[in-house]
Amino acid sequence: MLKIENLHATIGDTEILKGLSLEINAGEVHAIMGPNGAGKSTLAYVLGGRDGYEVTEGSATFNGQDILDMDPHERAALGLFLGFQYPVEIPGVSNLQFLRESLNSQRKSRDEEPLSGGEFIKLAKEKAALLKMDMDMLKRAVNVGFSGGEKKRNEMVQMGILNPELAILDETDSGLDIDALRTVGSGINAIMRDEKKAVLLITHYQRLLDEVQPDYVHVLAKGRIVKTGGPELALQLEEQGYEAVAA
Repeated sequence: MLKIENLHATIGDTEILKGLSLEINAGEVHAIMGPNGAGKSTLAYVLGGRDGYEVTEGSATFNGQDILDMDPHERAALGLFLGFQYPVEIPGVSNLQFLRESLNSQRKSRDEEPLSGGEFIKLAKEKAALLKMDMDMLKRAVNVGFSGGEKKRNEMVQMGILNPELAILDETDSGLDIDALRTVGSGINAIMRDEKKAVLLITHYQRLLDEVQPDYVHVLAKGRIVKTGGPELALQLEEQGYEAVAA
């Protein structure tokens, strides 16, 4: 599904990714852990197509298609979803309006019929229920006045409605209390645990991986993956730290 080979990327004059390679197949959950500044968020932004990040070497393909020369909306239409560490606020635009336009835009790019208003509301209610989110919140401006936990739940509702094939989730557990973490974790499992889908979780902590158990855990340090293992590797990192495990 996703194949990254020898990826190098810079921000300004600073090289952040230094030869990163990774392959994710359908039906798999991969977790990337690593110290601050290792390049975890840079990897997510490069795959999502954020401005300011320049790929200088290597490749990244999604379902066999080169995504590095695509605009972000083209990558999204292919089935790629990027969850932000800090979801943005969009004053004056309701969640429902934003999500319906986003979904129907993607459907149009795939030559699918747009959802009617009634069909969309039914879908939105279903996905909001998975994340224990009241429909009144979806009528509000996108993330405006939301708490950190509400923003993350709202983002997972967006993911459920857009129904991507690959979700790249950048520190989705950041700022969540125990109850919100369980809700978000169960939402990820309900939406993305599927033999045709895959998830890339970027996190610092084991607690999210207790809720969404990964098939593989990778340690990213100094711009490249230096160690790969199963779920037990995350526990080892929690106990011993990055330096001891990745040495």
